[in-house]
Amino acid sequence: MSTSVDQAPRIAVVGGGIGGLAAARFLHLAGMPATVYEQAAALKQVGAGLVVAPNAVRLLRRLGIMEPFLDRAVPLDTGWEFRRWDDGRTLSAENLIHSCERLYGERTYTIHRADLLSAINSTLPEEAVRLEMQCTGISVHAGGAELAFADGSRVEADVVIGADGVHSVVRGTVTTPSPPQYSGLCAFRALVPAERAPAFARRRAQTLWIGPNHHLVHYPISAAQTINLVAFAPAGELIEESWSATATVEELLAEFAGWDRRLTQLIRAAGTPGRWALLDRAPLTRWSMGRVTLLGDAAHPMFPFYAQGAAQSIEDAAVLAGCLSTEEDPTRALRRYESLRIGRTTRIQRESHTRARVNHLPDGPEQAARDAALAAADPLVDNGWIYGHDAAAAVNEATN
Repeated sequence: MSTSVDQAPRIAVVGGGIGGLAAARFLHLAGMPATVYEQAAALKQVGAGLVVAPNAVRLLRRLGIMEPFLDRAVPLDTGWEFRRWDDGRTLSAENLIHSCERLYGERTYTIHRADLLSAINSTLPEEAVRLEMQCTGISVHAGGAELAFADGSRVEADVVIGADGVHSVVRGTVTTPSPPQYSGLCAFRALVPAERAPAFARRRAQTLWIGPNHHLVHYPISAAQTINLVAFAPAGELIEESWSATATVEELLAEFAGWDRRLTQLIRAAGTPGRWALLDRAPLTRWSMGRVTLLGDAAHPMFPFYAQGAAQSIEDAAVLAGCLSTEEDPTRALRRYESLRIGRTTRIQRESHTRARVNHLPDGPEQAARDAALAAADPLVDNGWIYGHDAAAAVNEATN
């Protein structure tokens, strides 16, 4: 697409989360200013921590945000540390200090979502983000699309990027997704001040406790001042997907009754947990229609068991900007973006789905075989197809 001042395309990004802001930043770097329309009154990211693996870190470096990122991120020394539920015995662990950068050129970090969002936003001009703009519908026409907002305003755009999350409004313009299915799982999240956390939880490690029908993950965030805790359990009657719903510490403790006392000590130190149902969604077979496309959770909502949700939205952003900046026809650019991304994200969606069952095996022969396989495996190497991928380079390879 042309990037001259007179002919700069009007690019609208619906949604001001990590993927939406990353898309705007990559487009600005490519000389294609974009406007982000966010329904909230202030930029904020619901949720808590996330793992930033090398495939995302190399793209954050290209975004030019490493200084604010490193100010708040925690470099991990140990990753994918699996522990047994009842006694905390280590089943498997990665030494990230000596291997991660050697294999993939970057470290692995953890960070609060809000800190990553702020770091990306700090690189955008103020006028690039418009708040309190809730998109209610899109009308597609030959030259682009018209966006309608809750305040009655309308905006014309040459390209529309739906980065509006799992409950995407834009998705309905592109395709008719199958309805979400009850997964039988729910997630809890909580934050623990580091000074209240047991010493084992303050280590620079991503630790997964796995046991019958449950697992729990914890790691430090916010410059190691806070411990992020995410737990997964049977959902029962819960079907609410809202990240604003809450539970109690007692309810979370009840789910992990009988587990290692160090883990229950960590849970007791937590603030009010959030709780939401994990709904299962089949991978989409199409992300784009005309000059409208999807990105991040709007395109490929995935279970969090590979910790790749945010990373894949950043990869989407890099590839989308690359395609739009090297292809004159926006419709062809969006089709190329989709073709470069959909196979990879579908694979991660499916493998994340499988991991839930593996993590939650009851004690017995199958669990013993899983534990033996964990001890023999090297997730850092086995998952090289995830961590070694360079999304920006993939665009150049496809172009040449």
